[in-house]
Amino acid sequence: MNSNPKIIISGGGTGGHIFPAVAIANALKRIVPGCQILFVGAIGRMEMEKVPAAGYKIVGLNISGIQRGSILKNLTLPFKLIGSVRKAMQIIKDFKPDAVVGVGGYASGPLLYAASLKGIPYLIQEQNSYAGITNKWLGKKASKICVAFDDMDQFFPADKILKTGNPVRKDVVDVKGKNFFGAELLKLDPQKKTILVTGGSLGAGTLNKSIEKHLSEIIAEDVQLIWQTGKFYYNGIIERLGVNYHPNVRILEFLNKMELAYAAADVIISRAGAGTIAELCLIKKPVILVPSPNVAEDHQTKNAMALVKNNAAILINDRAAEDTLVAEALKLLKDKNAIDKLAANIGEMALPNADEIIAKEVLKLIK
Repeated sequence: MNSNPKIIISGGGTGGHIFPAVAIANALKRIVPGCQILFVGAIGRMEMEKVPAAGYKIVGLNISGIQRGSILKNLTLPFKLIGSVRKAMQIIKDFKPDAVVGVGGYASGPLLYAASLKGIPYLIQEQNSYAGITNKWLGKKASKICVAFDDMDQFFPADKILKTGNPVRKDVVDVKGKNFFGAELLKLDPQKKTILVTGGSLGAGTLNKSIEKHLSEIIAEDVQLIWQTGKFYYNGIIERLGVNYHPNVRILEFLNKMELAYAAADVIISRAGAGTIAELCLIKKPVILVPSPNVAEDHQTKNAMALVKNNAAILINDRAAEDTLVAEALKLLKDKNAIDKLAANIGEMALPNADEIIAKEVLKLIK
C-alpha cells in the first residue's frame, strides 16, 4: 500500500450517518496521515455543511429519496438516479480512489454502484439492526460489511460481515467523573435526580409533547430535567413556557456539550437511532428508548429491541409515550436495582474503537 492512499466516503442525510463517516475519516488520518479523503454527499443535505466544518472536502450528487404521498415529486427520481450515477462515475475517474466506503444515506447508493462498475473495492458500514433495500442490494458485491448488531447474515453474505459497532464521537462519550461539572454548567444541583431528554438536533415531537404534558409531575417529585427540544420545536415551547420556566428545568434547543448533559443525567430518554444507541452503550446509563415510527422499515424499533432483549433498555412505543413516558421515568429513578441492572447490561453491549477497526478494514482492501 502506498503512503498516500485515496479513499472516498459517501453518504449522509442525518447526523447518524455523518458522525460515523467523519469518525472513520479521522481514524484513517490517524493511522495513515498522508491518506487523501474525499466525501460524496447529497446536495441540500446536512453533510454538505457538516463535513467541511470537520475539515474535509465534499462533492454533492443531485439525489433524493422517495417522497411519501407525492407522486409528482417522485417522477424526477429515475432521472436524478441516472444523473447521480453518471456524476459518481466522473468523480471516481477524476479522484481515482483506491477504496470506497458507504455509510448509508442518499449519496451512498449511486457512489457504491459506480465503484462496483469500475472494479474498485468498497466497504459498507451498516449502522442499523435492519438493513435498508439499497445496502442489501449493494452488499452482494461489497468486499466487507461492518455491522453493529447480531444476526445481520439475514441481509448480507455471512463471510463478508464483521461486527465492529458504530463509530461514535469520542468527546461525546467521555463522561467519566464529569457529573458535577455537567450539573454546574447547566446550573443544576448535582445531588438531585436528573432526567435528560434528547430527540436529536432536529428534535422529536412525541418526546416534547410527552414532557410538556407532564412537567408538573416532574417538578412535584423535585426531579431535575435537561430538555433538549431540537430546533423545530424550541421557539414554540419557549413561547408557551418561557425561558426560565422552573429552577429544576433547563430547556435547550441544542446541547453543544452533550457529554456534560450525559454525565449529569441519572436516566436518559431518547429516540433509538443507531448512532445514539452506540453512544448510550459506552456511556453506561439507564435508558428509556422511544423509537421513531417515521423511519424506513421501522428500523429504530428493531435497534431498540436489540437492547431490550438483553435487559439493557426500556422501550416505550411512540403512541403510548404521551401517557406513560414520564411516569415510567419517575418510577425508574426510584428503583436503584433496576437502574444498576440497566446500566450494567447496556455497558456490556458497548463496542469501543469501531472507527479504528473499520479504518483498518478499509486499508486492508487497498493492500
